[in-house]
Amino acid sequence: MMWIIVIALLLIGIALLIAELIFIPGTTVVGLLGLIFSIVGVVISYQHFGSTVGFYVLMVTIASLVVAVFYSFRTGAWTRFSLKSSIDSRVNEGIMSTVHIGDEGVTLSTLRPMGKAQFHDKTFEVKTSGNYINQGEKVKIVQIESHQITVETIN
Repeated sequence: MMWIIVIALLLIGIALLIAELIFIPGTTVVGLLGLIFSIVGVVISYQHFGSTVGFYVLMVTIASLVVAVFYSFRTGAWTRFSLKSSIDSRVNEGIMSTVHIGDEGVTLSTLRPMGKAQFHDKTFEVKTSGNYINQGEKVKIVQIESHQITVETIN
Protein backbone atom coordinates (compact mmCIF):
# COMPACT_ATOMS: atom_id res chain seq x y z
CA MET A 1 0.00 0.00 0.00
CA MET A 2 2.81 2.41 0.81
CA TRP A 3 4.36 1.83 -2.64
CA ILE A 4 1.15 3.07 -4.27
CA ILE A 5 1.24 6.28 -2.22
CA VAL A 6 4.92 6.89 -3.01
CA ILE A 7 4.45 6.24 -6.74
CA ALA A 8 1.33 8.43 -6.86
CA LEU A 9 3.11 11.31 -5.11
CA LEU A 10 6.11 11.03 -7.42
CA LEU A 11 3.98 10.86 -10.59
CA ILE A 12 1.88 13.85 -9.52
CA GLY A 13 5.04 15.77 -8.60
CA ILE A 14 6.73 15.05 -11.93
CA ALA A 15 3.55 15.93 -13.84
CA LEU A 16 3.25 19.26 -12.02
CA LEU A 17 6.92 20.09 -12.62
CA ILE A 18 6.55 19.37 -16.35
CA ALA A 19 3.38 21.46 -16.43
CA GLU A 20 5.28 24.31 -14.81
CA LEU A 21 8.06 24.12 -17.38
CA ILE A 22 5.92 23.71 -20.50
CA PHE A 23 2.37 24.93 -20.01
CA ILE A 24 2.49 27.70 -17.43
CA PRO A 25 6.06 28.88 -17.00
CA GLY A 26 6.66 31.63 -14.50
CA THR A 27 3.80 30.93 -12.10
CA THR A 28 6.03 29.00 -9.64
CA VAL A 29 2.99 27.80 -7.65
CA VAL A 30 2.54 24.70 -9.79
CA GLY A 31 6.28 24.07 -9.80
CA LEU A 32 6.48 24.40 -6.03
CA LEU A 33 3.57 22.00 -5.60
CA GLY A 34 5.30 19.52 -7.90
CA LEU A 35 8.51 19.87 -5.95
CA ILE A 36 6.67 19.37 -2.64
CA PHE A 37 4.86 16.26 -3.91
CA SER A 38 8.14 14.80 -5.18
CA ILE A 39 10.01 15.54 -1.97
CA VAL A 40 7.22 14.06 0.16
CA GLY A 41 7.26 10.91 -1.97
CA VAL A 42 11.03 10.53 -1.58
CA VAL A 43 10.91 11.26 2.17
CA ILE A 44 8.17 8.65 2.69
CA SER A 45 10.24 6.11 0.77
CA TYR A 46 13.27 6.86 3.01
CA GLN A 47 11.16 6.54 6.18
CA HIS A 48 9.28 3.36 5.32
CA PHE A 49 11.75 1.42 3.18
CA GLY A 50 15.16 2.50 4.49
CA SER A 51 18.00 4.57 3.13
CA THR A 52 19.00 2.21 0.32
CA VAL A 53 15.53 2.05 -1.23
CA GLY A 54 15.00 5.76 -0.55
CA PHE A 55 18.22 6.57 -2.40
CA TYR A 56 17.13 4.47 -5.39
CA VAL A 57 13.73 6.15 -5.39
CA LEU A 58 15.44 9.56 -5.34
CA MET A 59 17.71 8.65 -8.28
CA VAL A 60 14.83 7.17 -10.29
CA THR A 61 12.72 10.27 -9.63
CA ILE A 62 15.47 12.63 -10.81
CA ALA A 63 16.21 10.49 -13.86
CA SER A 64 12.51 10.23 -14.71
CA LEU A 65 12.07 13.99 -14.52
CA VAL A 66 15.11 14.63 -16.72
CA VAL A 67 14.02 12.02 -19.29
CA ALA A 68 10.41 13.25 -19.32
CA VAL A 69 11.39 16.88 -19.84
CA PHE A 70 14.02 16.03 -22.46
CA TYR A 71 11.68 13.69 -24.34
CA SER A 72 8.76 16.13 -24.28
CA PHE A 73 10.87 18.95 -25.73
CA ARG A 74 12.71 16.67 -28.17
CA THR A 75 9.61 15.11 -29.75
CA GLY A 76 7.75 18.41 -30.01
CA ALA A 77 4.78 16.96 -28.17
CA TRP A 78 3.94 20.36 -26.75
CA THR A 79 4.09 22.40 -29.98
CA ARG A 80 0.34 22.28 -30.40
CA PHE A 81 0.03 24.24 -27.15
CA SER A 82 2.54 26.92 -28.08
CA LEU A 83 1.84 30.28 -29.66
CA LYS A 84 2.87 30.21 -33.31
CA SER A 85 1.94 33.70 -34.41
CA SER A 86 2.99 37.08 -33.17
CA ILE A 87 1.49 40.52 -33.43
CA ASP A 88 3.80 42.94 -35.14
CA SER A 89 1.43 45.84 -35.78
CA ARG A 90 0.90 48.88 -33.59
CA VAL A 91 -2.32 50.56 -32.52
CA ASN A 92 -3.06 53.52 -34.79
CA GLU A 93 0.41 53.36 -36.32
CA GLY A 94 1.15 56.43 -38.46
CA ILE A 95 -2.08 58.24 -37.59
CA MET A 96 -0.64 61.72 -37.52
CA SER A 97 -0.48 61.85 -41.32
CA THR A 98 -3.93 60.30 -41.86
CA VAL A 99 -6.28 62.01 -39.42
CA HIS A 100 -6.40 65.44 -37.84
CA ILE A 101 -8.29 67.18 -35.06
CA GLY A 102 -11.77 68.06 -36.29
CA ASP A 103 -12.06 65.13 -38.73
CA GLU A 104 -15.48 63.50 -38.68
CA GLY A 105 -16.22 59.79 -38.81
CA VAL A 106 -18.58 57.10 -37.59
CA THR A 107 -18.24 54.57 -34.77
CA LEU A 108 -17.93 50.93 -35.84
CA SER A 109 -18.42 49.60 -32.31
CA THR A 110 -19.86 50.94 -29.08
CA LEU A 111 -17.30 53.14 -27.35
CA ARG A 112 -17.22 52.17 -23.65
CA PRO A 113 -15.09 54.37 -23.52
CA MET A 114 -12.82 52.65 -26.07
CA GLY A 115 -13.73 51.08 -29.40
CA LYS A 116 -13.33 51.43 -33.13
CA ALA A 117 -14.28 54.25 -35.45
CA GLN A 118 -13.81 54.90 -39.14
CA PHE A 119 -12.24 58.05 -40.55
CA HIS A 120 -11.41 58.48 -44.25
CA ASP A 121 -12.29 54.79 -44.96
CA LYS A 122 -9.75 53.57 -42.38
CA THR A 123 -10.46 51.95 -39.02
CA PHE A 124 -8.88 53.37 -35.86
CA GLU A 125 -8.91 52.53 -32.17
CA VAL A 126 -10.47 55.53 -30.43
CA LYS A 127 -11.58 56.56 -26.97
CA THR A 128 -13.99 59.02 -25.46
CA SER A 129 -13.49 61.33 -22.52
CA GLY A 130 -15.57 58.92 -20.42
CA ASN A 131 -18.94 58.92 -22.17
CA TYR A 132 -20.50 55.91 -23.87
CA ILE A 133 -21.15 56.30 -27.57
CA ASN A 134 -23.31 53.79 -29.46
CA GLN A 135 -22.32 52.07 -32.69
CA GLY A 136 -23.14 54.03 -35.84
CA GLU A 137 -22.93 57.47 -34.18
CA LYS A 138 -21.15 60.34 -35.90
CA VAL A 139 -18.07 61.51 -34.03
CA LYS A 140 -15.30 64.05 -34.46
CA ILE A 141 -11.71 63.99 -33.30
CA VAL A 142 -11.04 66.39 -30.43
CA GLN A 143 -7.54 65.28 -29.44
CA ILE A 144 -4.66 63.21 -30.83
CA GLU A 145 -1.96 62.42 -28.32
CA SER A 146 0.71 59.70 -28.52
CA HIS A 147 -1.23 57.46 -30.94
CA GLN A 148 -4.45 57.87 -28.97
CA ILE A 149 -7.44 59.44 -30.68
CA THR A 150 -10.05 61.06 -28.44
CA VAL A 151 -13.48 61.61 -29.96
CA GLU A 152 -16.85 63.10 -29.02
CA THR A 153 -20.27 62.88 -30.61
CA ILE A 154 -21.40 65.44 -33.15
CA ASN A 155 -24.54 67.24 -31.99
